[in-house]
Amino acid sequence: MHEEDHHLTDRKFYKAEQEASFAEARPHTTPQTQDPAYRLAFRDTDFLLREELRPVRFQLELLKAEMLLEEAKIGSMLVCYGSARIPSPEAAAAVREMPTTPDRQKVNERLAAKAKYYDEARKLARIATECAIVEDGMRQFVVCSGGGPSIMEAANRGAVEAGGETVGLNIVLPHEQAPNSYVTPHLSFQFHYFALRKMHFLLRARAVAVFPGGFGTFDEFFELLCLIQTGKMKPIPILLYGAEFWNRVINFEALAEEGVVNEHDLKLFRIVETAEEGWAVIRAFYELD
Repeated sequence: MHEEDHHLTDRKFYKAEQEASFAEARPHTTPQTQDPAYRLAFRDTDFLLREELRPVRFQLELLKAEMLLEEAKIGSMLVCYGSARIPSPEAAAAVREMPTTPDRQKVNERLAAKAKYYDEARKLARIATECAIVEDGMRQFVVCSGGGPSIMEAANRGAVEAGGETVGLNIVLPHEQAPNSYVTPHLSFQFHYFALRKMHFLLRARAVAVFPGGFGTFDEFFELLCLIQTGKMKPIPILLYGAEFWNRVINFEALAEEGVVNEHDLKLFRIVETAEEGWAVIRAFYELD
């Protein structure tokens, strides 16, 4: 027996990674050792993908991002929601010139006109990152997006241009959805479950900027509103970018007039236009210097 085995504070059980290395080092030459039943459960991918293991997969998706964000000293995030279709200003002209039908041309014109929001998301992320707020050793207002293209790319891009790290919470979809090139590699996560992805957006969110978007953006925005309205989550600054867009697609006042929400619920968010205006709302809310 080695001398170190007598130390009281030594770990007496091998770690899982050590046990796994022992198992892999052994020859698997018999029918018993070659059968999937013999695999270590935590190394058996086929077993983990079984329908009955869904609760375990939920827990893994919760724990992986939570642990790695904690290890990266990320205390809070500025979360940016928005469309995956709005072009960057550099790509707006190409969208306008795409050959298409007259009806589709109108849609392309509207999308291209929203390229200004790409710029505002980029600026907002840059401002938040340049502030480099650190409290108790944890980084605050680290920029986070869905990790995809368009508005999401703009947010990650602005943070990188300011010399910061930035988070991307990507989702597996039937069509291709790769992380944009500005997401910090060790902070680029991929989710199977939308529910767990949305939970991670909000666990560390201390402000949320919502840019024009479609069903996905609406889903994320309204879930956030519901959580704060019902008291499940404490209020945080919610910046709604683009009065022209939001007042056209949602009649907020009508919801209050119909009595399905209270008038003061409409104060849960602020409609803004520029990055500077949005950051001023965040600064005022948290009384930041």
